[in-house]
Amino acid sequence: MANQNNSTNLTEKDLFYREKKKEEMKHQIITFAMMIIFTLIAFGIVMADVSKLFTIPIIIVLAIVQVGFQFFYFMHMSNEGHSWPTTMIFSGIFAAFLTVLALTTIVWWG
Repeated sequence: MANQNNSTNLTEKDLFYREKKKEEMKHQIITFAMMIIFTLIAFGIVMADVSKLFTIPIIIVLAIVQVGFQFFYFMHMSNEGHSWPTTMIFSGIFAAFLTVLALTTIVWWG
């Protein structure tokens, strides 16, 4: 009798795990499709020979959104237990931003 309850509980856990994985895979496929669409939009804007004042900001925004998708869906940073890697990655992004800002300021004032 006890073995039957354990096998039933194991099956329920397996079903829960499979559903969770199926949902995660669904999110990854949707995110991947959105990233392909964003890439096609960026190529389309460049090929349409639209003004640079419009093209460059749009491409930068699409790139930032794609980086966010990469971090949170493909690197699984949205899952629990990833606070330390998340902190380190955002610290690196902040350091890179400060470096680019400092070098840009030196070039403009130099």
